[in-house]
Amino acid sequence: MNLTWLTANAILSAAADAVVGTDREGIIRVWNPGAERIFGQRADEALGRWLDLIIPERLRACHWGIHQVMATGRRHYDEGDLLSVPGVHKDGRRISLEFTIVPLKDEHGQMQGIAAVMRDVTSRFEEIRGLKQKLADATASLSGH
Repeated sequence: MNLTWLTANAILSAAADAVVGTDREGIIRVWNPGAERIFGQRADEALGRWLDLIIPERLRACHWGIHQVMATGRRHYDEGDLLSVPGVHKDGRRISLEFTIVPLKDEHGQMQGIAAVMRDVTSRFEEIRGLKQKLADATASLSGH
């Protein structure tokens, strides 16, 4: 085992964020301890399964535009963009995620998979939603509605 592999393994193991990698077909091939914590699935429960495992059912069809990304390498966002989506915990509850996507390409530049680095922002999302509701209520109260 070389130092590069040891370093990469240490980073993946220590990351508080979820690191999830899939192959071209959307099969989960990388699932770090951060993913276990955020999604409630152990690595042995997630590895080898479809990425649909963490995608809300109503969003699965639109998510699979990922096949177009795999085929062409083109996407509707720039590399490094911070994206926001809902996800699903093992217990079925919806969680709010922010993430970045890293294309995994071979030596010829062909897409071989995708890795995502995800953070659970559910509590922040709910706090903002609550503040927006309070503002709406206060505005309605002031306008007499």
